[in-house]
Amino acid sequence: MSPKVLIVDDNTINLKLASDVLTNEGFVVERAQDAEQAKLVLERLLPDLILMDIAMPGMDGLTLTRVLKSDPRFTRIPVIALTASAMKGDDQRALAAGCAGYIAKPIDTRRFGAQVRAMLRAATGGDPT
Repeated sequence: MSPKVLIVDDNTINLKLASDVLTNEGFVVERAQDAEQAKLVLERLLPDLILMDIAMPGMDGLTLTRVLKSDPRFTRIPVIALTASAMKGDDQRALAAGCAGYIAKPIDTRRFGAQVRAMLRAATGGDPT
């Protein structure tokens, strides 16, 4: 069965690019452009992994990650931070918020699918397809 991934990103171009790359790699992809849309998706789908943009208007990605990690329904879903602001300490802030890993943007489309698959495997101990 193909791994299900929820991508949360307010930038339409980044959202489409990440979605297209992962779809081509065999993932089942759901999209959300902000925290509220992500919550709606999560009411009907429990993904295997969430890719979370950090800087979003309204509720930012780290706050949404903390909210999700405080809910027993979502504690086991690994969240991978996606951010263009790869500043010193951002990775530690992401991990402290409950993220299982960190990918800097812009994504490398040649490696992105393998990165996501490896992070999913590491976070769950499983072997995603």
